[in-house]
Amino acid sequence: MSNISTAPAGGPAARSADFTHRQILTVLGGLMMGMFLAALDQTIMATATRTIADDLNGFDLQAWATTAFLITSTISTPLYGKLSDIYGRRPFFLFAIGIFIVGSMLCGLSENMYQLAAFRAIQGIGAGGLMSLALAIIGDIVPPRERAKYQGFFLAVFGTASVIGPILGGFFAGADKLLWIDGWRWVFYLNVPIGVAAMIVVARVLHLPHTRVIHRIDWPGALALIVGLVPLLIVAEQGRTWGWDSGRAILCYVIGAVGLVAFVLAERAYKEEALLPLRLFGNRTVGVSSIASTILGMAMFGGLMTVPLYLQIVKGSSATMAGLQMIPFVFGIMSGSILAGQLISRTGRYRIFPIIGSTLMVAALGLFATIDADTPLWRTMLIMVLMGLGLGGNMQPMITAVQNAVSPREIGVATSSVAFFRSMGGTLGTAVFLSVLFNVLPGKISTAFQSAQATPEFQGALAADPSAAQTLQKATAGGGDLGDTSFLKTLPDVIAHPFKVGFSDSIQIVFLLAFSVMIIGLIVVLFLPEIPLAQRSAQQQRADADAAEAAAATGADPGTPESGGGSHESGERAPDTQHEPTHSAKR
Repeated sequence: MSNISTAPAGGPAARSADFTHRQILTVLGGLMMGMFLAALDQTIMATATRTIADDLNGFDLQAWATTAFLITSTISTPLYGKLSDIYGRRPFFLFAIGIFIVGSMLCGLSENMYQLAAFRAIQGIGAGGLMSLALAIIGDIVPPRERAKYQGFFLAVFGTASVIGPILGGFFAGADKLLWIDGWRWVFYLNVPIGVAAMIVVARVLHLPHTRVIHRIDWPGALALIVGLVPLLIVAEQGRTWGWDSGRAILCYVIGAVGLVAFVLAERAYKEEALLPLRLFGNRTVGVSSIASTILGMAMFGGLMTVPLYLQIVKGSSATMAGLQMIPFVFGIMSGSILAGQLISRTGRYRIFPIIGSTLMVAALGLFATIDADTPLWRTMLIMVLMGLGLGGNMQPMITAVQNAVSPREIGVATSSVAFFRSMGGTLGTAVFLSVLFNVLPGKISTAFQSAQATPEFQGALAADPSAAQTLQKATAGGGDLGDTSFLKTLPDVIAHPFKVGFSDSIQIVFLLAFSVMIIGLIVVLFLPEIPLAQRSAQQQRADADAAEAAAATGADPGTPESGGGSHESGERAPDTQHEPTHSAKR
């Protein structure tokens, strides 16, 4: 790939931005390694979280580890997008992988849930760049209309990680010791060799043409974003413990509000150089996609993260088995993505797919809210397929729409903005929904046990196993000891069943909340406009624009460049069929 270079803007060699199919595949090899690292981490944690939390005596604190990861990945995502637009994608992609490796090593050394949360925060700084930069690079080198041809490679990465991850997570979580180290710690240590291999591959193959643009870096905006988001996310997690109207909660509200106001002021002051340029959100596609992505993230992370817990606690599945039982969900995502990608490539239309996908997600979340402790497993799996189809039809078309609607010089910041809002929604959804779950769980469990104690079956089982009474006292006293749920394995089914009923009743509330949120998401998606998809990549369009600018500066005849990415007064990107109008670059 070293033969790909940025030629002088005014010369005929500007077409060096045209990538051959073989060159695109070479770059994809590096991207797939980084994306596999991020995808594997998500899927391997899904089935190992309960074991890790139990071992660290923090089942009811597990939201801290998830929320800390999402906070840092959310905040770092727009930074990666902006900095990579200025300095190029490759160094920041390598940096993201390196930080992810360091965070993974530290996570493996955790001695309690608070340490794990801190180290997951470091890991999240790297994760924030892995996915958003990979998507931005694809936007650089592959035209929107042709992206479906390469979508299968990314689906292969996610599909492989989704199948291997839960199995590995279950295997490591189920092993007491591996090479004298707690089995679950290998969930994190596994990232190290994979990450090193990814760095080697990326360093060797990921060479993209880039013309550096001198800009100020919006550090005040980044700092204000941290000040605004962190207190609000902390109070979303701790509100049930502190009290939503306590002094600490009110302090978090005030600091968060001040931070968000400061962020908006910083973005206005930095204008085009802002971390998230406010002008972008005047573009209807970007505005609608950002709101829809926030809601999608809330419904997806906040709702679906409870499914593995349901499978393990209510259905009694092992970590490995719970991972395998999530395969229908993966199948749905892959099927929905492939179908949407192929139809977009053939028709050039994308708007209908987020609408259908959101409708399917609303239906799936509504059905999830009906499952209880006695719902057959096959019915839950069918709902997983429906949810996966909805997500598959939503995620990639939304990214394609945004990349197609903005200037080719803003692919990075536009892509990262959508990823930012999706991650932001996921962070809020995780914090709020888990807070709701653990807030209602003790009461639901106590109610279920009170109802069961009147039945002869429960009384007989308790009389046959007197030691179970002590276990029950520990589990239900004071609202329930939820630091470690492994005691369920020691109880007879009849005695454990009320706990499972209480848990399933609690997650019904979570799914009802996600269902309500997703209805709003469906309404928002209906406002997404349809713009003809470009048939030239962002690199090609930038090269054409540079050639046109250089020719204009020297007074030469630039010809008819196919730049694409010009803007109408409405803020939408100009339609692109075969040739696009000249782009007037906004530096």
